Amino acid sequence: MNIALIGATGFVGSALLTELLSRDHIVTVAGRSADKLPSHKNLRFVQADAYDAAQVAAAVRGQDAVISAFNPGWDKKDIHDLFLKGHEAIVAGVKQAGVKRFLEVGGAGSLFVAPGLQAVDLPSFPAEWKDGALAAREALNRLRSEQQLEWTFVSPAAHLVPGERTGKFRLGKDEMLMSGDEPGSISTADLAVAIVNEVELPQHIRQRFTAAY
Repeated sequence: MNIALIGATGFVGSALLTELLSRDHIVTVAGRSADKLPSHKNLRFVQADAYDAAQVAAAVRGQDAVISAFNPGWDKKDIHDLFLKGHEAIVAGVKQAGVKRFLEVGGAGSLFVAPGLQAVDLPSFPAEWKDGALAAREALNRLRSEQQLEWTFVSPAAHLVPGERTGKFRLGKDEMLMSGDEPGSISTADLAVAIVNEVELPQHIRQRFTAAY
């Protein structure tokens, strides 16, 4: 497939790029710089600002699917507003380009931990992640009313860690997957497997899913 990837040098994006290339997909990376990208025969780079819908549209036009692992950076004080600004521009750009299939990687904070209670609303939710988690939840809420795109929103397990690719994990939808009494975990490599599986064989059109061991 011809797949555009936004956020290819980030924590999740770099694992996604590795997984996509390992499966022989043709990957167009849309970003500001190619400095951190590997050299690969199936990889091409198009300069694009994720906050500019027209640039996103030009970069992803003609692709079979677009995956966004965009994140403005957890160190940004205004991460909430920047995350939503990027989300809106990327969605608008994908629509302008006429690409139907869109997958967005968000956070685990919007997963339900009890009926009517999402993790981000727990008093114990880490303060340093809260603004980003609230923005990702709002992005999901906005996607739920999106009818033009065949979108999928991906929430990782509560604990997303570096680690090996096993290809073995569980899938869920809106509830947080647990490991006994503790929130579940998954490696970035296996999260990438779950996402690319969804690109190749869609199971969650206009839905959110999560993955954990």
